[in-house]
Amino acid sequence: RGGGGAMESAAKGGYVLANLAEVVERVLGFLPTKALLRAACVCRLWRECARRTLRTRQRIAWVSALEPGPAENHALVRALARELEKVHVLPQTVLYIADAETFSGHEECHEQKKARKRNSKETALALEKLLPKRCQVLGLVTPGIVVTPMGSSSNQPQEIEEGEAGFALLFPKIDGVKIHTFHFSKDVKNRVFDESKFAEAGLKNNPDLRVVLLFGYNSWKTGATRFLHQIVNPLNEKSIILAGGQVESFTSLTSENSQAQPGDACGVVGLAFSGAQIQSATVLLDQDVADERTAEAAMQRLKAANIPEHNTIGFMFACVGRGYRHYKTKRNMEADAFRKFFPNVPLFGFFGHGEIGCDRIVTGNFVLRECNDIKDDLLHGYTTVMTLIHLGSTK
Repeated sequence: RGGGGAMESAAKGGYVLANLAEVVERVLGFLPTKALLRAACVCRLWRECARRTLRTRQRIAWVSALEPGPAENHALVRALARELEKVHVLPQTVLYIADAETFSGHEECHEQKKARKRNSKETALALEKLLPKRCQVLGLVTPGIVVTPMGSSSNQPQEIEEGEAGFALLFPKIDGVKIHTFHFSKDVKNRVFDESKFAEAGLKNNPDLRVVLLFGYNSWKTGATRFLHQIVNPLNEKSIILAGGQVESFTSLTSENSQAQPGDACGVVGLAFSGAQIQSATVLLDQDVADERTAEAAMQRLKAANIPEHNTIGFMFACVGRGYRHYKTKRNMEADAFRKFFPNVPLFGFFGHGEIGCDRIVTGNFVLRECNDIKDDLLHGYTTVMTLIHLGSTK
């Protein structure tokens, strides 16, 4: 009779899991996304329940790498391979940034430069293979990294100016929000940039455009700064947040497919965020911000924007000349100041070769300082740009 009772219980359990959507959906809700996608193959009911569960997962997730490991591959590759099994979102857009010091290996001699480039490409391909095939991927390499450790949005962000580090931001499909990548490379044959390319990239005639993150690469090339001005100036509107900086190089841009760029080319890559529900603000910490008091004063200006902190992400784009050198050996000054005023917002970014941004808020047409017809100066050096992007309320 005991065996019969067990069989009867199993039969009842099987009936429940094969017919009651409410129960199935509750059970599947505990699964990370990769396991959920495998469960969706069981039957039609589970597939529909899995789809509904995925639609509710509209919060940003991230994978952080802060500890160096074996020399065969970058720590971010290992972290992503391990942590993607646990992630509860299906990435639609991914922004990853890794340090330039170790991303391409440690080879120093002239004969091994080709090996360094090949290693960099192999690392980028290894990262891309871990992500969904139809996912937009933008990968950057920078001299230093700003990253929030995994586990909680309230973890203390770290400014890592030396050594191996990186992160991957995983943006799922979010109702009312569109995120797309873009790339403009300098045409050596034409000094005038064709602004019709802005419309193709969704950066023109787009009333829902709210935030544009811009990253210039190979800024040492002749004409690189002029080209960056050609991109930034037409976008310099009070109703759009512009933020970013000059990076070492970009390694991944899946929307470009196999259109490889010459190693010494220069250009601009980025992410555009569109959606009426998006709110954003940015502040500039100039050269005069050189101690804890003035750093916190800048965070107070950002706090005054009243951007909602739930489903919000912070970005920090700093000059390589700042960090602990600028603050007289006191480390993590700006990240600590950010955490003090935004205890539950994860912070990410880099130390680079120039910064893009200014004091500006986008919540309707309100701006931090009085609006006038003069264009903001958006290109800087030896500064830090702090940015908040709120992607709307979550279900």
